[in-house]
Amino acid sequence: MSAKMKAAVYHASGDVRIEEREVPTPVVGEVLLKVLRSGMCGTDASEYKSGPKIFATENKHPISGHHGPMILGHEFIGEIVGDVDASLGFKSGDIVASGAGISCGQCKRCKEMRTNLCEKYVTLGLNRDGGMAEFVAVPASTLVKVPAGLSLDAAGIAQPLAVGLHAARRAGVRDGDKVLLIGSGAIGTFVLAGLKKLFNAQVAVLDFGGSRLERAARLGADHTVEVGENAEAEIKKIFGDAGIDVVIEASGAPGQLQFAINLVKRGGNILQVGLPSGKQEIDVHKIVMSEINIQTTLAHVCDQDLGPALEILATTTLAEELIEGVYPLSEISNQLELLGSGKIQGKVLFDPSL
Repeated sequence: MSAKMKAAVYHASGDVRIEEREVPTPVVGEVLLKVLRSGMCGTDASEYKSGPKIFATENKHPISGHHGPMILGHEFIGEIVGDVDASLGFKSGDIVASGAGISCGQCKRCKEMRTNLCEKYVTLGLNRDGGMAEFVAVPASTLVKVPAGLSLDAAGIAQPLAVGLHAARRAGVRDGDKVLLIGSGAIGTFVLAGLKKLFNAQVAVLDFGGSRLERAARLGADHTVEVGENAEAEIKKIFGDAGIDVVIEASGAPGQLQFAINLVKRGGNILQVGLPSGKQEIDVHKIVMSEINIQTTLAHVCDQDLGPALEILATTTLAEELIEGVYPLSEISNQLELLGSGKIQGKVLFDPSL
């Protein structure tokens, strides 16, 4: 008789159930993880609120082949259990973080080290069963060992921090640049951590006044600006005549990409991180006449970003600032509701053993 486990399974909008599933059997190149912490993100919340748009519950995923109810969870860490092929570089008992993104390693984008754009890219918890369960089978290529002494809670946010690091790399920031970061929610905070880790840049953060801006200041923002009628004037005063080299839009709020276009200097860079809920109008004339570069960012590159993310978590107070609680899987629907309604400002984790 197959061993059973509990898992948080997405069926449809507003319908996530705690169910009993069979413990998965790893195939060649995979290991079995006993999940120790699993997180949720805005994608999970939007799929819960108004999906499925990404999840392959109604239509078969063209790469993974998954079709139907799916175990959530693309942010997770765990302990490797069972027999392990020594050639994979891991052993039973290792504590590891998963990047969750599975790439082929052979296509043009993979060979360019842009594995997040792999032609056959599949993400655990988005396109096939993920890690919001007691166990998950994971390709060893997605794993990085968790540094000794790093708490499970802190390690549990390594994957979304890796996304922030990738975004920081994509922004085109150089040492000495003047950077405006719009939005200091969870993803904005991860981008800020990446900027402070990778570059010697002057960073101002724009958001509504309160705890998020206070957190940004504690985590190294050189300036914080409250949203309001005087915000633009204050930003211009901070950066002076030299202007803003890079604007990173991490809020997804309506009109903020245009706000970035208005503020960035001629020849400057804009990185769009946040996903607006609707179509946005922008002034293309200003973009062309000022030769503004607009970049986007997607997921992360495991080999480049997951290890440094764990290093940041091991050497800073970032996890203490962001983690709002650790819950049993039975709390998943309630926490998705709270995240989707904007009532969670940091990160929430789940411990399947509770």
